Amino acid sequence: MQPSNDTNKCIMATLMRADTIEDYNRWAGVETLNPLVSIIDFSKTCKMRHARKLYGIYAIFLKDAQCGELRYGCQTYDYREGSVLFVAPGQAFGAEDDGTEFQPDGLVLTFHPDLLRGTPLARAIKDYTFFNYDANEALQLSAEERQLIEGCFQSIGYELRHAIDRHSRQLIVDAVKMLLDYCTRFYDRQFITRENQNHDILVRLESVLTDYFSGNRPMREGLPNVQMLADAVHLSPNYLSDMMRKETGITVLNYIHQHVIDRAKTELTATDKTISEISYLLGFQYSQHFTRLFKNKVGMTPNEYRLQIR
Repeated sequence: MQPSNDTNKCIMATLMRADTIEDYNRWAGVETLNPLVSIIDFSKTCKMRHARKLYGIYAIFLKDAQCGELRYGCQTYDYREGSVLFVAPGQAFGAEDDGTEFQPDGLVLTFHPDLLRGTPLARAIKDYTFFNYDANEALQLSAEERQLIEGCFQSIGYELRHAIDRHSRQLIVDAVKMLLDYCTRFYDRQFITRENQNHDILVRLESVLTDYFSGNRPMREGLPNVQMLADAVHLSPNYLSDMMRKETGITVLNYIHQHVIDRAKTELTATDKTISEISYLLGFQYSQHFTRLFKNKVGMTPNEYRLQIR
């Protein structure tokens, strides 16, 4: 899909590069104690100017209070108290510089990917899918949860102030992992506490798929994908995938495939269309792909299913 004109303008907007911990700390006006990791308490910094930044590092923000509108990608969001937001390398985040100074609040942990090199967390970091959530899907904390998150920040802060020794790096990495594991647990809780909202999203997804296959979009655009469904319900693909697994136990892709198989069974039993015609109707470029998916999900080929039913 080609980006819109607005997206092109957003991409072309001036971004401050934050490729290193030093880059970010220089913008915040704080000393760099460790080139691979830093914690900033914004309430103790001087006033500063906003800046939209293109990150080459990881950042975990614990927001204390509303700080106005922030830009994440090309959209703006407001933040409530007790929010945790995650930014990964390659993402753009921040507020446009409007020429005014402000006093920020809250905490931020930044760490360079090199901090994780050679550790199990380097391989596991991709499993913390909330780094790819949209900003409006930030983690909302209870008072008790917040204390645990702050405890992880404090552990890392202690190590940054402590003289570096052979234990320092591993203790910091362990504290980062504990922080991420707590956030995983709290996101699981957030999915549960938003059960009614999630149910509404599932109802909307079913309607989106029904509408999609009721027209000729499959023949023009092919099979629907996770990105299309996420866009339809205004969620990030990762958030939608995690929510789907928590609610139904299956992935979004499997959810799509189930819908496709149900439609295929209807066509096989209620019409005399050929397998090629049905596969084209459902959005498959090649009938072999349809037959392979059907056999994988049903345990028999489309022709075998039709013969058995009839």
